[in-house]
Amino acid sequence: MTKAQLVSAIAIKTGYDRATILNVVEAAMANIKQSVSEGENVYLRGFGSFITKVRAQKVARNITAKQSIIVPEHKIPAFKPSDDFLEMM
Repeated sequence: MTKAQLVSAIAIKTGYDRATILNVVEAAMANIKQSVSEGENVYLRGFGSFITKVRAQKVARNITAKQSIIVPEHKIPAFKPSDDFLEMM
């Protein structure tokens, strides 16, 4: 499902116009991205959690140059679905 399809589905269910729904979806996504990038977790009860994970430093190989390189510790965004969401699968 694309963002446009999501907006259309919500507009049909709620009766609001697509422009309003699009603004709400965009604002929600912007707030989630901002919070997670600042290291704050976002919990949506019944849906899941957007969290920041830390990947440990590791040694990787560049096979074309036949060299080992060190990949430093870094943060990545992650999504953990709720138990209710997992039961639907």
